[in-house]
Amino acid sequence: MSEEFTTRPLIMGTHGVVASTHYLASEVGLQILRRGGNAIDAGAAIWFCQTVLEPHLAGPAGEASILIYWADDDEVLAVNGQGPAPKAATIEWFKREGYELIPGDGFLPAVVPGALDAWILLLKEFGTLSLEEVVKPAVMMADEGFPVYPGLSRAISRCEERFRTEWPTSAEIYLPNGKPPEVGTIIRNPPLAHTLKGLMEAERRGRGRGRGAGLEAARDYFYRGPIAKTIVDFMGSFKCRDSYGKEHYGLMTLEDFEGFSARLERPVSATYKGYTVYKCGPWSQGPVFLQQLNILEGFDLEAMGHNSAQYLHTLVEAAKLAFADRERYYADPDYVDVPLDVLLSKDYAEERRRLIDPERASLEMRPGDTSIFTRERSGMEMDTVQLDIIDSWGNMISATPSGGWITSSPLIPGLGFPMGTRAQMFHLDPEHVERLEPGKRPSTTLSPSLVKRDGAPYMAFGTPGGDQQDQWTLQLFLNHVEFGMNIQRAIDMPSVHTTHFPASFWPHDAHPGVVHIEPGISEEAIEGLRRRGHIIVIDQPWSHGRCLAVAIDQKTGLKLGGASPRAGTPYAMGW
Repeated sequence: MSEEFTTRPLIMGTHGVVASTHYLASEVGLQILRRGGNAIDAGAAIWFCQTVLEPHLAGPAGEASILIYWADDDEVLAVNGQGPAPKAATIEWFKREGYELIPGDGFLPAVVPGALDAWILLLKEFGTLSLEEVVKPAVMMADEGFPVYPGLSRAISRCEERFRTEWPTSAEIYLPNGKPPEVGTIIRNPPLAHTLKGLMEAERRGRGRGRGAGLEAARDYFYRGPIAKTIVDFMGSFKCRDSYGKEHYGLMTLEDFEGFSARLERPVSATYKGYTVYKCGPWSQGPVFLQQLNILEGFDLEAMGHNSAQYLHTLVEAAKLAFADRERYYADPDYVDVPLDVLLSKDYAEERRRLIDPERASLEMRPGDTSIFTRERSGMEMDTVQLDIIDSWGNMISATPSGGWITSSPLIPGLGFPMGTRAQMFHLDPEHVERLEPGKRPSTTLSPSLVKRDGAPYMAFGTPGGDQQDQWTLQLFLNHVEFGMNIQRAIDMPSVHTTHFPASFWPHDAHPGVVHIEPGISEEAIEGLRRRGHIIVIDQPWSHGRCLAVAIDQKTGLKLGGASPRAGTPYAMGW
């Protein structure tokens, strides 16, 4: 492979650039930009399309972590689109029913849908188009259908028996002609099209009182009207079997829906060699990216050599330390005092850095002791989708929506989508920082990224991939800033990740010392990792995530985009 080779061209646009995890959604986002919409309008349109095109990865009842750079104010903002646990979901309830862990499927791990309100909030505050204009492409896809691709076909095939015997509403849509659809089959979802049309009609009726009133009317239609009522009625009348073989109704009430709202927040950030990287707060795993950066800043990574044994060892050991802190400290900051000022400090990173033995892999979980620092307080096939956009005005968005997977919960009759299962990330140990509490938001793995360079807006990136998101994107970022690769080549490079720490998802298993290697890493590097005590697992080629990145060339003003070839469907487009 020549140094310049990339699996796909580096996209260069003079007006804007769009990247998403499905090419049909990317094309819709590009058309929105061409019609004069901004990055927020395009992002919302892409998300609605992704709920149709990638229903095993994201749905209307899922959640979203979003970062935006708003050029008019030169400001980065985070959007907390993670819904909370129902009021009836308590540790005592689960213990009484014989659960040691919250199951990963069924109705019991459902939380209040957060993604829809997050996008409506963004459209209301920063968008320019009506909800009707944004939703129409998704309605067309659901009504007219789209071609099934390999990833979706595999996900449905793995659930065929469950759809057929337990979830007839899911079988009706996803087992056309009584069997899983082959690649290239056109699949339609008329109930989901009907649901989206209902949102459009509600907005249309409310729009007479102004654009904001129209968006609020659509929100009420979902959270206070027919959609919420249909969801609660179904979960209260259909017993759903979970991974433990137990059958239960859902715990969700209309009051849970009515009490929820997504919100705008200040992001957290860290500096690295002239770059400022922004992430969502500790209700996401975003700060773990920043902790890794702070630890790695004290090493000469370039001198180690790209993807050498020493370089990869250092990355993996830094990840172990950062994720150990995630396990001990991260949770909904409305419920837990998360010591972010210490965790993200350079002094703390220096202490953590000293724990890395350059010649030996650690097999321990080693969270840090933040109490020794003085702190000043101020007052199943389940994955994710991603989108990143830069528009003509220099606005940027990076979003990682997920949840509401068709593989883990049955479709709600008449609505065409299932509930989410994000509460599986809670623990039933009352001493755990991530313990279940009514109204508490689970700490999602969803982790978009925005970057400034020398104070100017520069880059947005992210990937699906659960606990691996902030390991794969860290390597993308370092490939670019440390080793000078353009963003497409940085995405193409093989990567590694560790599963040393407890997984966020049920059953929260950990694999101490294990490092997963994507083919393309040299045998010399692999043997060097083995000598240091790492337990090596060689993964399938091109299997590590679906990274996307967009950037602004600060000299020319060109908008740049790249998308991983992994899984086949991600695509970047520019104009």
